[in-house]
Amino acid sequence: MKFYTCIASNSSTQKSFRLLLWVVLIFLTACNAATAQPTLSPTVALATATTTRPTPVEHKTSVPDAQSVTQAWLSAWAKDDYNNMYAMLTQVSRDALTSAKFIDRYSKVAISLTLQTLESEILQTLVLSPLSAQVAYRVNFKTAMLGEFTRDITMNLRLENGTWKVQWDDALIMPELRGGNRLSLDIKVPARGDIFDRAGLPIAARTEAVAIGLMPGNIEDAREKSMLNELAALTGKPSAWIKALYSKAGANWYIPVGEAPRQAVQERLSALQSYGNAIQLNYYTSRYYYDGGVAPHAIGYVQSIPKEELNDYLRKGYSLDEKVGRSGLEKWGQDYLAGQRGASLYLTDPNGVLISKLVQVDAKPAQSIYTTLDKNLQLVAQKAIEGFRGAIVVLERDTGRVLSTVSAPGFDPNAFEPTNNNSGPLVTALSNNTNQPLINRAAQTSYPMGSIFKTVTMSAALESGLYTADTTYDCQYTFKESGPVLYDWTYEKGVKPSGVLTLPEGLMRSCNTYFYHIGLDLFRKQGEKAVTDMARGYGLGNPTGIGQVAENPGNMPYPASADEAVQMAIGQGQILASPLQAAVGMAAIGNGGTVYRPQLVEKIVAPDGVASYTFKPEAKGKAPISNANLKILQDAMRRVVADPRGTGNYYMTGLGVPVYGKTGTASNAGGNSHAWFAGYTNNNQPDKPDLAIAVLCENAGEGSEIALPIFRRVVETYFFGRPLALYWWETTYYVTKTPAPASTPKP
Repeated sequence: MKFYTCIASNSSTQKSFRLLLWVVLIFLTACNAATAQPTLSPTVALATATTTRPTPVEHKTSVPDAQSVTQAWLSAWAKDDYNNMYAMLTQVSRDALTSAKFIDRYSKVAISLTLQTLESEILQTLVLSPLSAQVAYRVNFKTAMLGEFTRDITMNLRLENGTWKVQWDDALIMPELRGGNRLSLDIKVPARGDIFDRAGLPIAARTEAVAIGLMPGNIEDAREKSMLNELAALTGKPSAWIKALYSKAGANWYIPVGEAPRQAVQERLSALQSYGNAIQLNYYTSRYYYDGGVAPHAIGYVQSIPKEELNDYLRKGYSLDEKVGRSGLEKWGQDYLAGQRGASLYLTDPNGVLISKLVQVDAKPAQSIYTTLDKNLQLVAQKAIEGFRGAIVVLERDTGRVLSTVSAPGFDPNAFEPTNNNSGPLVTALSNNTNQPLINRAAQTSYPMGSIFKTVTMSAALESGLYTADTTYDCQYTFKESGPVLYDWTYEKGVKPSGVLTLPEGLMRSCNTYFYHIGLDLFRKQGEKAVTDMARGYGLGNPTGIGQVAENPGNMPYPASADEAVQMAIGQGQILASPLQAAVGMAAIGNGGTVYRPQLVEKIVAPDGVASYTFKPEAKGKAPISNANLKILQDAMRRVVADPRGTGNYYMTGLGVPVYGKTGTASNAGGNSHAWFAGYTNNNQPDKPDLAIAVLCENAGEGSEIALPIFRRVVETYFFGRPLALYWWETTYYVTKTPAPASTPKP
């Protein structure tokens, strides 16, 4: 139907005509509503009058689009954009409801529903009059705990100042909420799952524990030694280490020593109480980390939900006072360890009186995580690097299992439990420790690799076809083939140059000038990719994909100049890799070239014993080196340790386990050189899979003097069950020859 306007001679005629037009339009709309389905069209044509033209014209004006307004409302709701939703309300609705109450209403409903996402579709739009409209829509609520469900809802709109506005009431959220009804969610939280080592020894579990401390002023001199031995047996910490904790403390200070399970304390309670008030015992119950933290950087810890993340967790069904994983496996495995919460959703009236139960979901128990870690090996490795900043990574050479991962200095994850009486001092000590003990140096930090990178350069040299096992080079003090004069380590140490060496002998002697030459030669003849691509093929300079812990990708660039290529050949320049990457690369050399993804999880098991996940080795790729050339490299790495001229021979004599490795001393701008030793075993013992190990000690000096003895201790512990040889800097195991600072022994 079309309406035409004509020129009227006076304003009264125009007004009469407009009034007549509105009456007709309202009549037609009412008839349509009574006899037909609501139209899907969001607009209705209107006739208007004009006084600006002398001849009749056709002219239509549309009511604004009610459907598009509703769509904007639903889109804002899906984004939790409650402010924009409130701005779309009619003035009457806003006068009746403040913005704060409106936002609070929607926020609480989202939390009660554990709402994750919201999808919607408009079903029908009906313009009832020039000033009112209705839109029917369907909302699909996707929740964390209650599954999915839909509701059909009708929205009323009013035209205000040429714009459709929403007439709000509670039923616009859910029909059940009409009249101010409320949702109430009752949550049942299953006990958190435990974390074990590969043999089922506990690493983290909820238990009754005891915070153990000392009051130095109450210690009897005559009984000090026996008291220290008692505490050492209980906590696993050396007595000399415990004594160092309070050696400079005031008489009335409280000195935290550590924590222990209540049962272990009860077994020694009589002896502990015999020392009077010198030993302080404070009981608590919480998530407990055994032995002061087994691989704390990898296992992580739980903590109260941070304020800035609280709303997200509430919408997942967590309560205000719950604790969640904040790092490591505790964070990675949160969904497994937390289990499935049970929930009952109730509808109540505005006064809190129960109307009905809407939904019920039963709880499912949490699963436990069995790690690939060897707990005994892990604890020895943690002690082995005590006093240094650095890392140890131990992998099963042929599978990628992580048997031990250590970052030093370590920390006690029990520090983050507020009910632990030792928490305050421990957290303060962590905050004040400039060595940043919370950083995972095994995976989260990358370093120049020094001479352990020469294994990569040798691989590239052999694969280039320019070098063979018989290729020789005269290894003298200096290298003058390009750029500034560079020096061999023999010059700096004041020992005789190595002389003419074959390529394997060059690795055995770690001759810098030989590898400077190789780096320059490959760059000039094969371009910038030869060494870099080989390094990347071994897994260096890229994330390993371990997944359960955060990683630093490192850096493995293409050299932009001959000088950069020369430095890169000996593991210097811009190249960086994490100890985890170094261990992965060494495993590939030892196992025949397969680069495995390192993994920390052996299995994930429900209380009924059914495993939802079981470890499987995962090959990421193959190192780009032939079997023949790999054998040449392996033999050279064996000579590093077994040949009397090898840089790794001195501290490896008499070990009894075949070790293949490479020493490394990496210069850096931050001070003293980083000490490296990385390699693998080839013992072929059926019940003891061979290892790949990387040891790094920051700013500690020579790899052959510091990192290599630590490497040996790990090998001894794994194959023989205990350390067999003292470090050259020890008087007894884990006690240094020189007086130690208060709590951090140094070599």
